[in-house]
Amino acid sequence: MVRSLFLLIISLSSLYSPNAYQADIIDDLSSYFRSGNAKEVAKNFASTIELIIVDEEDVYSKAQGEQILKDFFTKHPPVKASIFHKINTNPNYRFGVISLTTSKENFRVSVTMKKFNNNFQITELRIEAAKD
Repeated sequence: MVRSLFLLIISLSSLYSPNAYQADIIDDLSSYFRSGNAKEVAKNFASTIELIIVDEEDVYSKAQGEQILKDFFTKHPPVKASIFHKINTNPNYRFGVISLTTSKENFRVSVTMKKFNNNFQITELRIEAAKD
């Protein structure tokens, strides 16, 4: 009986994948961009992040990156965001492209993430004008 229960638990635990939630991180980020929620996006930043926003590029701390993204959302209030492309097949790397429509113009948001301590963190965030 104990052995059967043990085998059942083992077989069921193999169905649960800790990466299943992480695979949806691009989906979560898309909804945060849609709502202009810099705080939620920044929760996924690595301790330092390379930010490229329109023509400005630098490496910032997590807190600085959140403030810069918040300023971007203030200047460009989001209207719509949708996932254009995502790569989630590598166990240590994620990449996504989000199409962001704001009240002023359209942007292409590229997000590069690497795995640190079993969590994906954004190491590079690029926001550039969309090429129509």
